[in-house]
Amino acid sequence: MILTMDVGNTNIKVALFDGPEMKKYWRMSTSKSYTSDEIGFLLTGLFAHEGYSPADVEGIVMSSVVPTINYTLEHMCKNYFGKTPMMVAPGIKTGINLKYENPRELGSDRIANAVAAQAEYGGPCIFIDFGTATTFGAIDAQGSFLGGCICPGLKLTSEALVSGTAKLPRFELVKPESVIGRTTLTNLQAGVIYGYIGQVDYLVKRFRKELNAPDALVVATGGMALMVAEETGIIDKLDGILTLKGLRLLYERNR
Repeated sequence: MILTMDVGNTNIKVALFDGPEMKKYWRMSTSKSYTSDEIGFLLTGLFAHEGYSPADVEGIVMSSVVPTINYTLEHMCKNYFGKTPMMVAPGIKTGINLKYENPRELGSDRIANAVAAQAEYGGPCIFIDFGTATTFGAIDAQGSFLGGCICPGLKLTSEALVSGTAKLPRFELVKPESVIGRTTLTNLQAGVIYGYIGQVDYLVKRFRKELNAPDALVVATGGMALMVAEETGIIDKLDGILTLKGLRLLYERNR
């Protein structure tokens, strides 16, 4: 089986694949203070709880947007699984045409998302990853990755608003009943959440216009994807493991 690891700014998403079938999925918090032994103990504990063993893993593939913990994770993989992980990095065979001006600037998670979106949904396609940052990507009708845009994520937006002002309180990211708030709390929630949803709507419309594809499929992944999808009809597919699917495909294309 193949172990895939998507290291994000907030969470590490881990999945175990047997061929194209995902057997198990776990999430761990991303912490720069964890040692390789702490991560290894946690991950092997999760394996044991589900009846799996490190010996079941024949290969590991990893994407990371947090370079400071890459060495720790690589060390963990070698010590606890006996494998050197394949890192998604510039030069890896993607199997798709990357029409990015400088592909070396592309984040490894965006490469994985593009590979999975192209393989699973074809083109034209727009994929959105709702993480710490929200990333949009475009696949054209020929299956080429054209590029996209990057915006602050919902949590990052709310934290910036609170930390940059003197009196505004911290608030939970829960949708209020109305966009017209009657308290400071609901004003903040309405502005951040519904404003963010409006941003997604507008960007998708612009993407479709520039792709010359008014019916381009929109695929969403990431922690906030469900909240946005519930409020807008613009998202066609929710795929919570899009990045991990892409990592598995990259492993198969580079083994």
